[in-house]
Amino acid sequence: MDREQHQSPAPRLPLEMNIEFRRSYARQSDTGKLKNISLTGAFLETEHTPELYPEDKVILTFEVSGRKRKMNARIIWKNGKGCGVSFIPFNNRDVQIVDDLMYFAENKRKTTRSVLDDIFRKVG
Repeated sequence: MDREQHQSPAPRLPLEMNIEFRRSYARQSDTGKLKNISLTGAFLETEHTPELYPEDKVILTFEVSGRKRKMNARIIWKNGKGCGVSFIPFNNRDVQIVDDLMYFAENKRKTTRSVLDDIFRKVG
């Protein structure tokens, strides 16, 4: 067994982000949602998992701060609801994109938590 199989997954942040994706050799894109994210990968929710297999390489396209971004990834596992992807950063810019996504997810979570705290304070 290689080292990667013994490592536990990196901590994940919840996320709800619509994305497009396609296998690296395909011309047509499909749509899905990133449901959680970590520095190393994400869960891609999609209805098209029968067409995806572990080790397939995909290109994820999403929008962050009004800019379209692309990230290469590899399918790690799949089930009936989607698949786990591992990011394949090409350069520091790709690492920064993942960092931006995590920042976006964390800030959205803090904003939601703050709104809920305000509601509970008013109700209580």
